[in-house]
Amino acid sequence: MRIGAERLAADPTLVQGERIGLITNPTGVLPDLTPTAQALTAAGLPLAVLLGPEHGLRGTAQAGFTEQDSTDPVTGLPVLETYEADPVEVLERSGADTLIFDIADIGTRFYTFIWTMYDYLAAARKLGVRFVVLDRPNPLGGEIAEGPLLDPAYASPVGKAPIPIRHGLTAGELALSFDPSVQVIEMDGWRRDMDFAATGLPWIMPSVNMPTPDTALVYPGTGLLEGTNLSEGRGTTRPFELIGAPYLDERFLPALRELELPGVRFREAWFTPTFHKHAGVPVRGVQLHVTDAAAFRPVLTGVWVLHLARTLYPDDFAWWGPDRFEEHLWGSGTLTGAPRDPRELCPDPSRPVGHLLYPSSRR
Repeated sequence: MRIGAERLAADPTLVQGERIGLITNPTGVLPDLTPTAQALTAAGLPLAVLLGPEHGLRGTAQAGFTEQDSTDPVTGLPVLETYEADPVEVLERSGADTLIFDIADIGTRFYTFIWTMYDYLAAARKLGVRFVVLDRPNPLGGEIAEGPLLDPAYASPVGKAPIPIRHGLTAGELALSFDPSVQVIEMDGWRRDMDFAATGLPWIMPSVNMPTPDTALVYPGTGLLEGTNLSEGRGTTRPFELIGAPYLDERFLPALRELELPGVRFREAWFTPTFHKHAGVPVRGVQLHVTDAAAFRPVLTGVWVLHLARTLYPDDFAWWGPDRFEEHLWGSGTLTGAPRDPRELCPDPSRPVGHLLYPSSRR
């Protein structure tokens, strides 16, 4: 299998431009771990500027933050940070006539890298700048879509177009759905049934709280806890796999186990977050252990966790964060209203929509 960055480094004539900007972060590497910026420069492409998303070009910032504009010490290129900046203004400042996107997504709608792509696609179209996506695998595979489509009334920085929570698409496929005129350097040899291990690629942390492929696998479900007063495990070495709160008691684990949710088991876990919710406070909860990734339904699992917390602890459970944050994560108001059967909120998963897939992956 070859990713888009490999193909472009081997054949720089695939992309035209006299002043090229590269939107990237630590995941923008070739399989031998050479950063894409260095590989493309060595191939003779005229890179002129680097642009970093949420967490920054180097990936040092926590969620909701970025780094400062700077100069990359290796390539000597200027670095412009994009998070919460005006895309048109940043792109004008960059002076780029071609913009390349090379970041590994994790397959979940409320992870912001694809929305950086979305915003800069729109800015590039407005300014007449070419836009190119170097495609990479979806680490959750490309066969299953799960969770509701985003209601446009709930668009926000964690979701701007009507796609499911677990969308089953690659960044290139998403880009084509946003703008069919975009150029995608497709992968060779990727199959939709591949999990991340099957790709043979090294896992590079896309952000500080996404340390392993296991984290990415559970994130479409337990990421929903970010809009509640349940800890999603930030401040531990197993974010999104550890969940808990000071008010959970001995009823929670048996209630979860009784559901016999597919592909996952739970064990009781106590942990003390070092930062974020309940920092410095021992909390009781569970750790998710995925036993069958193909059968596991992360969104359904996350909604059951929320349902049990709401119904078992109605005086303690609360929505948390900025105004309507949980509704923005979920993509509508159906989750935060009166409790409903999670199976009604999360019907059986579907396949990604065929017309969104680029031709070589429609299988």
